[in-house]
Amino acid sequence: MENLMVSPIRELILYRSGEETLLDRLACLVTDTEAADYGEEDDPAVQLYEENEVRSSYADCIRELIEIAESHGFSGNLWHCYLTYFLVYHENAYSRACEITGAVEGGINRIALHDLEIFRELFKWDFREIEDRLGVSLYKMISDYSHASGERKIFNRRIRDRICSLSKKLAEAENADIFKAEMELFYKEFGVGKFGLHKAFRVKHDEEGTQIVPITNIMHVHLEDLVGYEIAKKKLIDNTEAFIAGRRANNCLLFGDAGTGKSSSVKGILNRYYDRGLRIIEIYKHQFQDLNDVIAQVKNRNYKFIIYMDDLSFEDFEVEYKYLKAVIEGGLEKKPDNILIYATSNRRHLVREKFSDKEDRRDDLHSSDTVQEKLSLVNRFGVQIFFCAPDKKEFQNIVKVLATKNGVEMPEEELLLEANKWELSHGGLSGRTAQQFIDYLLGQVK
Repeated sequence: MENLMVSPIRELILYRSGEETLLDRLACLVTDTEAADYGEEDDPAVQLYEENEVRSSYADCIRELIEIAESHGFSGNLWHCYLTYFLVYHENAYSRACEITGAVEGGINRIALHDLEIFRELFKWDFREIEDRLGVSLYKMISDYSHASGERKIFNRRIRDRICSLSKKLAEAENADIFKAEMELFYKEFGVGKFGLHKAFRVKHDEEGTQIVPITNIMHVHLEDLVGYEIAKKKLIDNTEAFIAGRRANNCLLFGDAGTGKSSSVKGILNRYYDRGLRIIEIYKHQFQDLNDVIAQVKNRNYKFIIYMDDLSFEDFEVEYKYLKAVIEGGLEKKPDNILIYATSNRRHLVREKFSDKEDRRDDLHSSDTVQEKLSLVNRFGVQIFFCAPDKKEFQNIVKVLATKNGVEMPEEELLLEANKWELSHGGLSGRTAQQFIDYLLGQVK
């Protein structure tokens, strides 16, 4: 086994990794196993120690393959699943060029073919050779693996199953051209890396700077689950549809009463348009200083990004809104065409205003300028959608629809009577209160 794994990995061009990976550790393990000459070691104790060290390292690699399988829900040949996962998650000039659009033209294809031929060889790597040297038999336990039952949250089921099926096709590829075609098909369907394989993200700032981190456990809300608000939903859908299609679209502000479905509508939009390349990045008020870094990281990607600000509002002493104003519209740099800002708020004007402000304006030489300053942020949202609290009849209809969807079996008269009692002591008339009531009923079922 003359450097069967090590040599090809060192020749990778596009698919090199900046950090040590399981692939690198296995390659080093092969080198250590080949270099060791256990039969001629003068000191039997040293010989035994070195052999046990290599054997332990190999067991650690197998354990990591199992951990990845359990966290991601992979089944089948875990070595093949890992190699496939590496390929679909590796962002490089070629994979990014292929995302959404598929196969591309140019000299980069020759380089990609070179790398993918190496991976085709790795798919064929025979673990029995290293296991014979080490005197272990572990590979057979992961060559046809079934993960433990239960839902996995790293990927949604569709992507997880597609990765597992892709690993089988790559293992069966007769040549590098077929191997490459399968990868291009995946990149076109799902994209590449974290932006291709995840729907939603949050922002984290650490010593390395601003990081966009996938949210692996998100609510699967659909617009159809939001009862009523048809006019409001249509305005949101029309604006998002134009954005996804590459037409002109506006930043959106969803405002109105609490618990009326503003945040749920944004989540529903994400689930409806995810397959067409829509992604969402959630950012909080204290992270506005990172907005430029976030935009810089996504502005050249072939996805459409909504920067989502939930429950956005400012007290009169908070000045972050001035920074947000410049980022949305007003700075020298043009806002990228693949980015919109969607915000939800209980306040129509976002910045708090008090009656005492009117008294203060008597001492303000240019009071109208002060008013315009506070209104200028909300005016940068070209689409403003109002969500009002439902009346009694609408609330009861929401309760009935949710009860039917969730299989609540209760006479309608009793259901509405209990719902009325619930809303009087649990926040009033709103869609959120209706959902909480249904959740309560479901929780009482033994």
